[in-house]
Amino acid sequence: MEDVTAFDYAEFTTRNLGFVSAAEQAALKAGAVFVAGVGGMGGACFLALVRAGVGRFAVCDIDVFETSNLNRQVFAFTDTLGRDKAEAACAAARRINPEVEIERLGAEWVDRIPDLASRYPVIVNGTDDIAAGVALYRAAQAAGATVIDAYASPLPSVIVVRPTDPRPEVRLGYPTHGKALDAITPEDLRASFMKELEYVMTHSSSAEHVDLEAAAALAAGAARRMSLAPMVISTGCLMAYEALWLLMGRRSKTDCRGWFLNPFAGRTERPLWPPVAAVKGLVVRAFMARLLKGAA
Repeated sequence: MEDVTAFDYAEFTTRNLGFVSAAEQAALKAGAVFVAGVGGMGGACFLALVRAGVGRFAVCDIDVFETSNLNRQVFAFTDTLGRDKAEAACAAARRINPEVEIERLGAEWVDRIPDLASRYPVIVNGTDDIAAGVALYRAAQAAGATVIDAYASPLPSVIVVRPTDPRPEVRLGYPTHGKALDAITPEDLRASFMKELEYVMTHSSSAEHVDLEAAAALAAGAARRMSLAPMVISTGCLMAYEALWLLMGRRSKTDCRGWFLNPFAGRTERPLWPPVAAVKGLVVRAFMARLLKGAA
């Protein structure tokens, strides 16, 4: 029987070889990723990166595990309920790779975003906090870091925002653009979320795969975000692929606009041609206005 107490990194990662080269595996061991939020998508991404042999992380989360997290979050178990998410995720990571280096942060991470972005060239945005996301993207651009993200969508999705790419607040037309972080209002954040939903509904078939009344309640702030394990975990794994390619020096075709994976139809969905998107956007905005009016 194998001695499981004698951890060996080379043996741990031996089955990666063939998917990656020995030199690429060495790059993963030397690589560093900041994962902001290790609950749903961020947690699934973090777990995949740890198992792939990435050697150094910073992780943060301000929440504890709740019963409602059990349906989708990879570090949520009945024996982690009530525990700090970042603490539980770090403990699990060290049970996989005892040599992994992890910098764990709590609520103070927001104040340390510029420092983190300067030390971690690959950043995974697993938060659902638009204000924190805006700060993260701005700091990443200043530091030359790349951010991997996903849309608020019922379909798995992935986005890669490189240092020279427009920030989501610019590309999607958030009212936060041009404002100091401390000048952003709750109304700005709600409007920003609506801009993201508009993009999702314009450029994907998401509206066909979700209860629209529930979606309207969410958009109106009257319901919590819907989540399902396959969607959340698939999205986290798509994010992990992008992080691995960046660490290994590969260039994927995912860009700052991202794409959606439609498991119902067995296809990918990519941004529409701008003239088509402009026309569909008019229809989507009118549709969303009716939904919100009905949910009011």
